[in-house]
Amino acid sequence: MSFTLATWNINSVRLREPIVLKLLEEQAPDVLCLQECKSPVDKIPLEGFAALGYTHMVARGQKGYNGVMILSKLPMVEAGAEDHADLGHARHIAGRLENGVTIHNFYVPAGGDVPDREVNEKFVQKLDYLTDMRDAFRKDPPKKSILVGDLNIAPREDDVWDHKKLLKIVSHTPIEVEHFNDVMESGDWHDVTRADIPEGLLYSWWSYRAKDWDLADKGRRLDHVWATGDIKQSAHSSRVYRDARGWEKPSDHAPVFATFDV
Repeated sequence: MSFTLATWNINSVRLREPIVLKLLEEQAPDVLCLQECKSPVDKIPLEGFAALGYTHMVARGQKGYNGVMILSKLPMVEAGAEDHADLGHARHIAGRLENGVTIHNFYVPAGGDVPDREVNEKFVQKLDYLTDMRDAFRKDPPKKSILVGDLNIAPREDDVWDHKKLLKIVSHTPIEVEHFNDVMESGDWHDVTRADIPEGLLYSWWSYRAKDWDLADKGRRLDHVWATGDIKQSAHSSRVYRDARGWEKPSDHAPVFATFDV
């Protein structure tokens, strides 16, 4: 079976329902994983999605912040939801397709502004969350699985607009990248996007603070698509759909796509 998947931090699924519908109509991924939905599950506007054929959903929600969901045209059942680091946040949901592929959708804590455990509790939460992810995958190694989401870390030098300037900025610090790589290793995860696009600057997030985000192009690759080693060769056609960052009332993230032949 071949299917296309997209992951997108939508920054409020209710506020930005029009551009979610636009993406589904114009790009028609089989599966769409959304993060930072900022909605209780019973308030998610499903009618418009269902009208376009997205009749399957698994989700965890919270009022006003966090929240993750997976929309699918393909039959899908819930396959778990973890509260890593016991934060009480809706940051993970998993769904399983009929072909046995499990899709994990994560929204890793952003980590605040100061990359220092001693003074920034949000940074502690981020590192603890990643450590818990690592330990969970070591305990129960995933197979035939895909992991996507806003992981809030740009790991490579060419995943940020200026490596040296961002080394002390949350999302690109060495300790975060170390934790990121530990999670990858723990589950035999492989970076699908960079397997397809191995070289060059590549971003999925541009700050709202930039007057002209497109011209300034000071981006970071915070959104990721991974696959376990047993299915990594099935992935192809990765892309960042940058156009969506310029739509009306946009998210500050752009969707990231990949296709799998599993």
